[in-house]
Amino acid sequence: MTSSLVRHRIPLACALAIAVTVVGVKALRREAARPALVWYGNAVHPYITEVRSGVEAFARDTGTPIHCTVGQEWTQDNQNVNVEALSTQGYRGFSLYPGDPAGANALFRLLRGRDQKVVVYGAEPALPTPALFTVATDVKKSAMIAAEELIRLMGGRGRILNLLEAVTDVNTRKRDEGLREVVAQHPDVQIVQTLSDMMQMGEATTKIQSALAARAEQIDGMIATGFNPTVAAASLLTEWHKDPRHKRIRFIGIDTHPTTLQAIRDGAIDATVAQNPFGHGYVSCALLRLLDEGWTPIEEYQFIDAGLVIVNRTNVDTYADAVRQITDRILLDMKSKCLAPPQPGTPRP
Repeated sequence: MTSSLVRHRIPLACALAIAVTVVGVKALRREAARPALVWYGNAVHPYITEVRSGVEAFARDTGTPIHCTVGQEWTQDNQNVNVEALSTQGYRGFSLYPGDPAGANALFRLLRGRDQKVVVYGAEPALPTPALFTVATDVKKSAMIAAEELIRLMGGRGRILNLLEAVTDVNTRKRDEGLREVVAQHPDVQIVQTLSDMMQMGEATTKIQSALAARAEQIDGMIATGFNPTVAAASLLTEWHKDPRHKRIRFIGIDTHPTTLQAIRDGAIDATVAQNPFGHGYVSCALLRLLDEGWTPIEEYQFIDAGLVIVNRTNVDTYADAVRQITDRILLDMKSKCLAPPQPGTPRP
């Protein structure tokens, strides 16, 4: 072998070695930047949009990459197909809303069997559950608080039109149960009619409008425990109360759509329950990150109440600060009240 050939081969070998090293480093960087955590929204819905805003805020605030995706249908079957596919891609933690309170546990069990952590947001699954945490509104308690407020506005007596969104949803059933428990404690109050299955704004508007046309004189108060019937009722009552011939119908709804808030400002409706969907997203992902870092739950399962605020004309422009303060308190207390720190020598993922 000539010295000239050797001189050409040595640089070539070095170049190949450098190229292999660069490719390897880039691959490692891609792997390091790849999200370890998944947030999954069941389907397009205003609530899911607000939760996602909390997830994205957490990712920005902490520099934690999170894979966000939304399903095609609000069903457990659709969630199973999508999440099971994601679980084969190396993710280590999932923030999930149970499509069905009992059926979701089979999916959670599958994920835990693959050493993937599960934190639930928005609705509590059937207990016992393989999930480690639920971050949600205490929905039955919130409905009971709303019912008591409505009855107070009605002067402790009268007839209520009960507006439900989706009776197949676990939260709807719990809210209806809470309302009925409160009404049962007030002998001069009764539920005169219940409207349900109002997952679309159009059908909610049609059903509520028909009830008003048929029996407005029998209705002293209305309570809506779902997003769509709340916005529909707020719009209808805004027009209803413009006519001085119409009786005043007291109303409390849920969530903070601009139509609802404007109706409160205008005095057309009385109040709404502000949940904390931002916190549902932010706190669930904060828990997943700590679990991924080796923190361990101090109990087998824990429910974290994300809180609520009753919004009326006195706080309609400041309630958001109160809701954010609830999230901040949960985050401040999370490590001391919910988790134990990693043990020395615990390998980092």
